[in-house]
Amino acid sequence: RFCVPLVLAALPTMAAGEEMPPALQDSWGDFWLFRFLVNAAGYASIVVPGFLLIQYFKRRNYLETGRGICFPIIKSCVFGSEVKSVHPEDGSLPPRVEPTESSTARQVLKLLFCAAGLQASYLTWGVLQERVMTRTYGATETDPGEKFKDSQFLVFMNRILAFTVAGLYCALTKQPRHGAPMYKYSFASLSNILSSWCQYEALKYISFPTQVLAKASKVIPVMMMGKLVSRKSYEYWEYLTAALISVGVSMFLLSSAPNRHASTVTTFSGVVLLAGYIIFDSFTSNWQDALFTYKMSPVQMMFGVNVFSCLFTVGSLLEQGALLESVRFMARHSEFTAHAVLLSVCSACGQLFIFYTINQFGAAVFTIIMTLRQAFAILLSCLIYGHTVTVVGGLGVAVVFVALFLRVYARSRMKKRSKKLPPGETPVQKV
Repeated sequence: RFCVPLVLAALPTMAAGEEMPPALQDSWGDFWLFRFLVNAAGYASIVVPGFLLIQYFKRRNYLETGRGICFPIIKSCVFGSEVKSVHPEDGSLPPRVEPTESSTARQVLKLLFCAAGLQASYLTWGVLQERVMTRTYGATETDPGEKFKDSQFLVFMNRILAFTVAGLYCALTKQPRHGAPMYKYSFASLSNILSSWCQYEALKYISFPTQVLAKASKVIPVMMMGKLVSRKSYEYWEYLTAALISVGVSMFLLSSAPNRHASTVTTFSGVVLLAGYIIFDSFTSNWQDALFTYKMSPVQMMFGVNVFSCLFTVGSLLEQGALLESVRFMARHSEFTAHAVLLSVCSACGQLFIFYTINQFGAAVFTIIMTLRQAFAILLSCLIYGHTVTVVGGLGVAVVFVALFLRVYARSRMKKRSKKLPPGETPVQKV
């Protein structure tokens, strides 16, 4: 019972003891932990009544006793309409389109189209993300300008467009019959919102290359979450490459460059926010894997998660009065408006390119493209925003990407070997 008062008493000391960027020292309300707790309280004001309603309908056995105009809606949200698939892969991804009569040139053009779409979407998204969170708007010779500080509004902008795109795609194309209870998307939605918020907020305290490497190292907590949430087992090479990634990230973070720019310094808050991003994102991916045991397409997953994301973020923004404040900021700075809209467009288009690439060429090709994208993102950020990387840091980056490519190669070899073996046999012993 003494832990909470001690933590609250230590917060001002932590905030004062850490070198924070001057723009973040304007008020106590700008401290990331305070903002996190306020956002979490906003989400709780929606989650708690929803949880109580779900428990109420289940206790009343509403599925058998309910009737009326609201029955189909409540049934879909609380109970769903289908049982789970016996095999998780039955409802995860649509069957990959194998090239039958397509010429090699056509397949190459398709691959180039997918690679270019993914690179353009996510490289632009990365550059804009760093611009919005680390630079000022409206700066003149006499006025230093102002920074946009509300990361939650950017999350809302991304989710509302992704929700619209996914909804239109589901309406215009044939999709599997949906059977999952809608409320189950809220878990992945909440962790996805928090991971995105931590990702944006972390850029106030760390450099973009550091954030990219942290994303590359999230395979480690994903494996840990896989054991806890889904009871998965992993091969020896997965543990080996995870260890190499840890070594590479450590080399990069521990390397120091002379005359480092303030924006490249990694602070304690940045490390905590990165850890939060990785933990929440790992839970999201594993929970979505569990949800795919229901028969659904990835676009249906995208739509369901973003429905709750929009609900949570807009509810929290309205409760805080931050929605109107952010809209006023957009009205004051048209450049920010363009950046925020383009950021959302790149995020939504990138998700569609992900689905199309995996459907056409499989997960291995997609992973290679995205791994190259991470390397290009670090290079582009260093060129545009002047981040410096030492020799040791560069070696650490190289170790990380070598480990990622080894994972892709080993996974593809495992899949090929498992296809050649008779049913019931496993290619290697699980660890």
